[in-house]
Parts: sequence; structure tokens; C-alpha cells
Amino acid sequence: MDSAFVLAIALAVFLVVFIKTEIGLYLVVFSMLLSPQFGAGGALAEGRRFVIRSEDILLLVVALSWLAKTAVNKELGLTLKTPLNRPILAYLATTALATLVGYATGTVQGLGGFFYVLKYVEYFIVYFMVVNNLGDRPQVWRLVTAAFLTAVIVSLIGASQIPSGERVSAPFEGKEGEPNTLGGYLLLMMAIAGGIALETTRIRVRAVCLGLVALMGLPFAYTLSRASFLGVPFVLGTLAAFSTRRKVVTLALLLAVVASPLTLTLLPTPVVNRLLYTFQPETGQATVKLGRVAFDPSTSARLISFQSALAGWAKHPFLGYGVTGFAFMDAQYARTLVETGIIGLGAFLWLAWSVFRGGVGSIRSLADGDERGLALGFVAGLVGLLVHAIGANTFIIVRIMEPFWFFAAVVIALPVLAAQETAAPARPLRPVRPARRVA
Repeated sequence: MDSAFVLAIALAVFLVVFIKTEIGLYLVVFSMLLSPQFGAGGALAEGRRFVIRSEDILLLVVALSWLAKTAVNKELGLTLKTPLNRPILAYLATTALATLVGYATGTVQGLGGFFYVLKYVEYFIVYFMVVNNLGDRPQVWRLVTAAFLTAVIVSLIGASQIPSGERVSAPFEGKEGEPNTLGGYLLLMMAIAGGIALETTRIRVRAVCLGLVALMGLPFAYTLSRASFLGVPFVLGTLAAFSTRRKVVTLALLLAVVASPLTLTLLPTPVVNRLLYTFQPETGQATVKLGRVAFDPSTSARLISFQSALAGWAKHPFLGYGVTGFAFMDAQYARTLVETGIIGLGAFLWLAWSVFRGGVGSIRSLADGDERGLALGFVAGLVGLLVHAIGANTFIIVRIMEPFWFFAAVVIALPVLAAQETAAPARPLRPVRPARRVA
């Protein structure tokens, strides 16, 4: 693509967002899963290539425009105080420090570590941009609607891949695709839609949300992502635990467990085969056994990676080897431990706990059924992704984390927006000063 043309578009976006920041938020929401690859550089760590997507450039331009606007208008403030600010900064600081130490000691080489850390910063920018630019509850629902519309488009594209016989993946993921990425994303979005369906008092909204769950469930099944499938019962359990209709949900779950043998017969054959494959070792491949149960090569590789991570961590217990400083492993907790040490893992768990606690606080404080359902679904989605992370690098995958941190900002901001509307409905609802506390 011609660089002058790209520069002209970037300048136009910068000016538009400077005038009206909300437009930039819409652009970011739609680009999260629907941004084509812009270009690719040379090989980085772990045998991967440096890929630039249009969303990377768009997010940079929108963020710069927002920063410029706050610099001109001092009343806007740079960032609000939220319950997640300190754990986010602690996680980023620990990750960056561990990587710098890795460069200094030689465990991290090349540009891989730098670009990975830069990606982590990217999805936290989404959180801070959204939480600082939500002005009122109608705006929240406009943006949430845009996020669900994106999910619909992604689901339709995914469903169109099913006849090919290949595992379904998100759009613009390259030739091989990343089914685990799409599975994690859809797990989050289905949880949010399911939470709203449970708590809303409006039949039409419930019907729409259940329809969304059904639509997203089709490509979700054909991702054949076992890490994503594993998260489903935990999502349902969380919905049951925190829903105001917990008795009904719990009864439905018990009936589903009783009917599970019948349910398995109704699942698509590729899904059943994928689940059964977990317990089918292959001759000549590394195999891990627990008692008499032997696992397939993929599951065995993940279990072996945990053992390898523990052995490596013992040599660098505090800050690890730095990002990309150790062998590649597709398991979030093992990777976080060996790359950033016990300090980094502690920072990550603190951040996850802070998000969970903030979400539960929103569930308990929000009176509106739709908003409470949104917070409920987000908390359930968080729990599902924490389970998903056992078999994937969930919390460093941008296409899962950008939507995740978008909804985190929404859920954290909703209680203060609701309180402002109740206290002074005739006054502007935008939280304009950085000293105001969200939650």
C-alpha cells in the first residue's frame, strides 16, 4: 500500500478523532477482529514473524489524537483513577523489567521481546481510552452494540468456513489460522450475551441475546478448541453463582449434566472426535500418562511444557528469563512464570483478581437488569478465559485481549455513570477530572 495514501488516511482519522473521540472508539471496536494484515517483517522469536495489522496503526493514531486532545483541553485529564490502574501498571512494569534484564543477561535476543511487550501495552491502551471517554450510559450501549455487531460478522465468516472441513478461525489470521484465538474470543462474547439474557427484564433483549449465543455457538463448536470447550462449564457455573436467577440456572445445569450422554450424541461428529482425541496417544510421539490415562501429543506437549517451565523457573525465580527469553509454550501460566518469574506471575494474578473483584462489584451495585447482565457476563467470560489460559497464551493474544479490555472498561465505568445520572440527570455525565474515582 502506498505510504502517502496511508499517511493521508492516518491524518484524516487523527483529525476526526480529535474533533469527536467517540468515532475513534467505534473504529477501534470494529478493527479488533476485522482488521486485515497490513504487512509483515522478518522473523522474530519463537519462529514467528512480525505482523502489522491495520488495527495497530489505527489504534496508534487514535491514541495519539486522544493524547493531543487531552493536552489541549486540560479539563479532560489524562486518565481517571480506577481500581485497575495500579495492577495494570505493576504488570507492565514487571514485564518490561524482566525483559530488560533478559536483554542484559542474554536470555532475550532480537526484537521479539520488545515487540511482544509493545503488544501488551497496546491492549491496555484500549482500556484507558475507553474508560476515559465514556460519557453516559446510552453511549456505552452504542459501543456495546458495535462490539456485538463485530461478533456477528466474525461468526458469519466463521460459519462460512465450516464446509471446508478445516478448523474455523478468525478473519485475516493468515493461511494456518488461529482457532484457539477465535474460540477464546467467542467464549467471552457468548458469556456476555448470556449474562444479559439472564438478567434483562425485556423479552426482546433476551431473545436477541439468546440468538447471538446460538449464532456464535456454531463457529465456536467448529474451532475444535479444547481449551475453549473446557472454559464453557466454568462460564455456566459463574453465571449460575452470580445471577439473580441462580436457582433456575442451577436447575438447568443439573438437568444438562444428567442429560450429558444424550447431549454428546447431538454434538457434531468433528467436535466429539476432537474431544475423544485428547485420550489417544500416538506411537513415536511424546506421551504423558496420569495413572492409566494417556494423552495425545498436543495435550502431552502442554503438560511437558509445565514441567519444563518449572525447571527453568528454578534457575531464574524472581524475574524469569524475560519475554521470549525461554522456549515457546502455549500455556499462559507456565509462560508467565518462566518469562517473568514469581514477581510477574504475582502481578498477573493480582491484575486478574482486581478485574474479577471490580466486575463482581459492578454486578452488586448496578440496578438496571441489562447493565447487571453485562457485568455478569463479563465476569463469567473472565473465569472462562482464565480456564482457557491453561492451554493457550490467552492473556497475551491481542484479538482476545482488546475486546476483553474494552468490556473491562465498560464494566468498571458503568456504576459511576449510573450514579452520576441518578444524582444529576441534567448535568453532563462525562467524568472530566482525573481525580474522580471509578468504582
